[in-house]
Amino acid sequence: MSSESADPLELALRAKGDDYVPRTHHLNEDGSPIYTNRLILETSPYLLQHAHNPVDWYPWGPEAFARAKAENKPIFMSIGYSTCHWCHVMERESFENVAIAEYMNEHYISIKVDREERPDIDDVYMTAVQAMTGSGGWPMSVVMTPERVPFFGGTYFPPEAGRHGRIGFRQVLVALNDAWVNQPDKVVAQAAELSRYLKERAAPLPPAEVPDARAIVDAAAYYPPRFDAQWGGFGSAPKFPTPSEMVFLLRHSRRSGDQHSAEMVLHTLRMMARGGVYDQVGGGFHRYSTDTKWLVPHFEKMLYDQAQLVSLYLEAGQTSGDPTFYAVADDILAYVAREMVSPEGGVYSATDADSPTPDGHEEEGWFFTWTPDEIREITPDNAEAAIAWWGVEPGGNFEGRSILTTWRTRAAVASSLGIDEATLDQHIKAARLDLYAVRSKRPPPLRDDKVLMAWNGLMVSAFARGALVLDDPQWAKQATKTADFLLKQMRTEDSRLHRSWRAGRAAHPAILEDYAFLIGGLLDLHEATGERRWVQSAIEMQALQDKHYAAEKGGYHQTAGDAEVLLTREMPTRDGAQPSGNSVSALNLARLHELTGKVAYKETLEGLFSAFSLTLTKAGPASPLMLCALDFYLDTPREVVIVGDDRKVLLDVIRNTYLPNRVLLSMDEATARSHESEVPLLQYKTALDGTATAYVCERGLCETPTSDPVVFAQQLAKVKPLQE
Repeated sequence: MSSESADPLELALRAKGDDYVPRTHHLNEDGSPIYTNRLILETSPYLLQHAHNPVDWYPWGPEAFARAKAENKPIFMSIGYSTCHWCHVMERESFENVAIAEYMNEHYISIKVDREERPDIDDVYMTAVQAMTGSGGWPMSVVMTPERVPFFGGTYFPPEAGRHGRIGFRQVLVALNDAWVNQPDKVVAQAAELSRYLKERAAPLPPAEVPDARAIVDAAAYYPPRFDAQWGGFGSAPKFPTPSEMVFLLRHSRRSGDQHSAEMVLHTLRMMARGGVYDQVGGGFHRYSTDTKWLVPHFEKMLYDQAQLVSLYLEAGQTSGDPTFYAVADDILAYVAREMVSPEGGVYSATDADSPTPDGHEEEGWFFTWTPDEIREITPDNAEAAIAWWGVEPGGNFEGRSILTTWRTRAAVASSLGIDEATLDQHIKAARLDLYAVRSKRPPPLRDDKVLMAWNGLMVSAFARGALVLDDPQWAKQATKTADFLLKQMRTEDSRLHRSWRAGRAAHPAILEDYAFLIGGLLDLHEATGERRWVQSAIEMQALQDKHYAAEKGGYHQTAGDAEVLLTREMPTRDGAQPSGNSVSALNLARLHELTGKVAYKETLEGLFSAFSLTLTKAGPASPLMLCALDFYLDTPREVVIVGDDRKVLLDVIRNTYLPNRVLLSMDEATARSHESEVPLLQYKTALDGTATAYVCERGLCETPTSDPVVFAQQLAKVKPLQE
């Protein structure tokens, strides 16, 4: 589609202003794009990246499906996300290729989908691709009928056959069009068979009894044989952070007494923080390590990783008492607050792996790497300490440059330099500031500046938990600003949630995880601040989730009952890079029941466990965070109330105690009295003799109230063993 062929597209392009630089290889002499398609009207950075392809892209929607049906053409759908390396490669090789684009435009209706904006679509078609090929990934390539039923799928295809050992994209397009034209009955039959499979697979398993502790014990046994005792993590390369799994293992260790479960987690987190997968200069974690040593990462950074790893490192600090875990958590929070928060308060989604080099090429990781000469020039007074501490050597460890790591101990580095550790720390702190300042002037990786409700809900939790555990009010302030933004700017007229926001526009109906992750964040923010409005909002959001997403026989659907009808209506349970909406919902329901005492929350929770009973008992390692919720349910959770003005000495006990199966209420007397209607736990809880007082209760029965932090710590230290 040319820029002259559709007035709305031309108007949208002009609205971007004179400084707009289109992301395309096809430009007129005046620098304007030769091609512009309908994606120019979208807000997704990923879709906008393809707005000047010669491919006549449509966004997902009725216009594309109607045209496909009217012209009897198959649909080619490409699903990806803005920081996906191979998505960029396929765009450059195929979607910017005029000959390939012309063939697509003649024989197909082409649709682009941002999987982060529409995970519901992505889930359905990823299941189809995995069924057809045995694997999946992005970019996802799907060919389907005008009725949206797939009959071919794959991931990345090179433009021509033979490269990377794959069939060529051009050959795929020609072969599938030939089948569509000359063997339509075969294509329709294949699509119908796959559709039946998808619907059968999405059908919920029959409900069963709520699982007992055997499900937890069996799942925990899955991890030790897969643990890398040298480098940490589970399995071989590539290695991903797995927050849900490690959160589960910490909980299992606490109640089972199995110290090895906790040791696997602590060792893994230490090795991750010392490796190249951690940004030693700017803070935050990259997406994954391409090797077993956590050395060479895939350099993109995802918000959901940062949020979950903050909470995990805080729990590791509480478990071990090691302050280095707290330092990593604080460093991640500082990175997100500094580089990823919008002026309005929402938090951006991700940064890319690729970045421009001085010679104008894009190269993965260049932004994050260094040479000894660069360090000596940038920070001469601290260079030798920095080079020794971060292991920077001539020739480097990554394409002639060095990814910074901290494999050597402070004592060893200080000794090699003939200085003490305090002096070394001063040099490293100064060098880090110098390197960050210089790095900030390099052309940065692309930042995906859309705000996603679910990921921001996870980040509200991270900021709130950081505020509580680290005793740092700046993180509570940031959590409050983000939560206010989500509740004010990403709501519909009937108070329901939007999925995404960018440049002042909210878009797309929310899915299950948007509600679940936000509710979890609001409950954490209530614990951190004691403000009544957060628990009120959590209760309101849970009511909306129950109304629109609840399944008939327990658990929750991915999409609302009045949402667009897709091929299947998923009920997510898998805790992967992000936890599932059902897992987080289970934890939310358990907490809401303890806070409010309302039996309905417990009954809904038991219905969820019943619906997913077979999943938890037969495939528990796939849903480790839901097993954490089961552990909460099977435990006798603590109801901890701290009332009074000067609560710091008692809160310090909570900060340093690993007590995951609990709810916390901390506030002054006046606030406590105003909370009683929502939270009956606060009734009769007062500051005795005018001194801040702690109440540790189980199902409404409380131990002796105390203002003594030693006694309080002893009360919290009691653990109910895991009973099989």
